[in-house]
Amino acid sequence: MTNPLSRKVIRLLFTVMATMLSVGMTACASPDSASQSPAVTSQHALDTAIEHYIRAHPEVIEQSLQALEVKREALERVRQKAMIDKRQQELLHDPTSPVSGNPNGAVTVIEFFDYRCGYCKRAAGAVTQLQKEDPRVRVVYKDFPILGETSELAAKAALASRVQGKHQVFHEALLAAKGDLTKDTILTVAGEVGLDAHRLEADMANPEWQAAIDRNRALAKELGISGTPGFIVGSELVPGALDVNGLKALIARAAKG
Repeated sequence: MTNPLSRKVIRLLFTVMATMLSVGMTACASPDSASQSPAVTSQHALDTAIEHYIRAHPEVIEQSLQALEVKREALERVRQKAMIDKRQQELLHDPTSPVSGNPNGAVTVIEFFDYRCGYCKRAAGAVTQLQKEDPRVRVVYKDFPILGETSELAAKAALASRVQGKHQVFHEALLAAKGDLTKDTILTVAGEVGLDAHRLEADMANPEWQAAIDRNRALAKELGISGTPGFIVGSELVPGALDVNGLKALIARAAKG
C-alpha cells in the first residue's frame, strides 16, 4: 500500500534538497564563477542534481518517510494526551456510560467498542479477567458503533438494558454471541439473560441512548479513535485488542505518570 504522505514528502525532499544544494553550490563557487554560470543554480540544474542523487541513494526517500511517520505519531500522541486531559469529565463521568468493576476504583479503564467487532469480542475476556484480578479497576464502556445499523441497534439495546438493571450480564452475552448480530438475536440474547425483551425494545426508543452514542462518536473523533476497540488509562490511548497482560501494562504505565 502506498503511503499517502509519499508524494508530499517527495516534493518536500526536493524543496529541502534544492535549498541545500543551492547553498552548497553558492558556497563552493567563487563569486565570479557563480555570476558567470547562472545555469548551475537554475531550477532545472537543481532538479537534475536532486534526481541523480535520489537515484543513487533511493534509501533516502524511505528513511525520510520513516522519520516523518515517527514524528507524526509522536505529535499525535501529544495531541491525544492533551485532548484526553481536556475531556476527563466526559470520559470518566458521563452518566449514560455504563460502569463495571469497582465503581469507586482508583484505576479507570475506558473502552470504546462495537458489539459486532471481532477484536472487541476477543478483548472482552481480558477486560472481565482484569476486573476479577484487580479490585481497584473501574471500567467505563463507551458504545461506539461503527459497523452499521445493527451495531447501533445493539448499542441502544445495551444502554437501555440499564433500565432493568441487567447491563453487565447483557453486555457480556452480546460480546460472546456467536455469528453476526441481528435484531432478533439481540432480543433473544436479552431474554436469555433475564431481560424482558418487549420492555427492552420499548426502552430502546428513548432518544437518550442515541444522544449518548452521538456524544461518544464526537469524543472519539476528537481523540483520533477511528476503529475498535480503543482503550484509555490515564492519558494514554491504545488502539486494538489487548490481552490481560497488555491491560495491566497500560495501567502500570499510567501509574508511573
